[in-house]
Amino acid sequence: MIEAGRPSKARPARPVSRVLAAVMAAAVAFGSTAAAAQDRRGRGLPVIRDAEIENLLRDYMAPVLRAAGLAKQNVQVVILNERTFNAFVVDGRRIFVNAGALMESQTPNQIIGVLAHEAGHIAGGHLSRLRQELANAQTAAIIAVLLGAGAIAAGAASGSQNMGQVGAAALSAPQEIIRRSLLAYQRTEEQAADRAAVRYLTATGQSPKGMYDTFRRFADQLMFTSRYVDPYAQSHPMPADRVAALEVLAKQSPYWNKPDSPAMQARHDLMRAKLAGFLDRPDGVARRYPASDTSLAARYARAIAAYRFSDIRGAITQIEGLIQAQPDNPYFHELKGQALLDHGKAAEAIAPLRRAAAMAPNAALIKIMLGQALVATNNPAHAEEAIQTLRAALTREPDIPDGYAHLAMAYGRKGDYANADLASAQAAFARGDTKTARELAVRAKGRFPTGSPGWVRADDIASYKPPPSSRPQRRN
Repeated sequence: MIEAGRPSKARPARPVSRVLAAVMAAAVAFGSTAAAAQDRRGRGLPVIRDAEIENLLRDYMAPVLRAAGLAKQNVQVVILNERTFNAFVVDGRRIFVNAGALMESQTPNQIIGVLAHEAGHIAGGHLSRLRQELANAQTAAIIAVLLGAGAIAAGAASGSQNMGQVGAAALSAPQEIIRRSLLAYQRTEEQAADRAAVRYLTATGQSPKGMYDTFRRFADQLMFTSRYVDPYAQSHPMPADRVAALEVLAKQSPYWNKPDSPAMQARHDLMRAKLAGFLDRPDGVARRYPASDTSLAARYARAIAAYRFSDIRGAITQIEGLIQAQPDNPYFHELKGQALLDHGKAAEAIAPLRRAAAMAPNAALIKIMLGQALVATNNPAHAEEAIQTLRAALTREPDIPDGYAHLAMAYGRKGDYANADLASAQAAFARGDTKTARELAVRAKGRFPTGSPGWVRADDIASYKPPPSSRPQRRN
């Protein structure tokens, strides 16, 4: 199941921090622009959720995280519905990667290298140190502003034009020095993350060649424009210098020429095809995967595009061909269920979704879709199965609003209005609508016996007070 959220609106910088705005808005890796990240995963972001792709990325990251000493930190890879090639981190728990990066990476090794670089930022503590550098810079900037303002005021009081000009210079010159100092700091850490990524790949028996090829490709694309930029005003090393340093380091790896396994490459090809099928228009899918391409990945992309834009029965025929080729692939069964459900055939969707959920028992997103199909039949006989399925899924994925919304409807089918109100409150809370969540939680409290588990959960939401807002920093 591919689900995409909507991008958030950018918030204006506060006046006090405008001197640092250029630092945090500096050019990102590979010269692309990423969506601004927020603290709660997925809320307000163009996030893509998909069980198959997330499972593949977990498999990509698991050995890297072990090598980086991050295996116990529950670092997750979050996919953004952005077509540019980019990846970045904003905290120690999540690596954000654009769908464009996944689609443009032709081999697993290419994207694993990029993700290993981001893991290097987390393992190196670069984010916390950057926040400290920013705090120091803010203090210096504020002092510079106060000194400059004082000089301007003194010039005005004395009638000295020269003093006023000195004050104006004091307002601008230190800020430029601070900005360049921070950018130099960031460039140093980018180089450190590159070195860390090569270490992780070597320690896990993987080639750094894909990482090098990716960086070199983007360096070639930026070769003309980079000739006309100030290298000291960039947050990343100059592309040619970065690639040269990386080449020397990467070619020392004994695994330089080691290819990805055929099985991993096949999964990677299916991921790229799936993203194309869901994100591209039919003509775009046809260009990427023409009818002459009979590979499984090409058939996957065309089947997805057919269900989205063509006759459902023709699409189901194509999907059943995929299932015949790989009957034990849970995601082909999931696709069949999703296609039927999206076309209003909830009852027919239940069987393939049950099959998919049985084959991938830890895939909460598939279980949530199964629960949705059970609820959508409007058959009270399915209510209890829907409740059990959705509750199990939400135990693993507690922040999915739609899961709680379907759960609320399932409880409503059974006439359990206390739990229906509680689930509705949880749905609103997961969406970030704390006002509605508190109102529904108060109503749920009135339906539960005082002190019962449901009452306690409702009380937690009803008494929730959001913490002071803070804007996380980003490292690419």
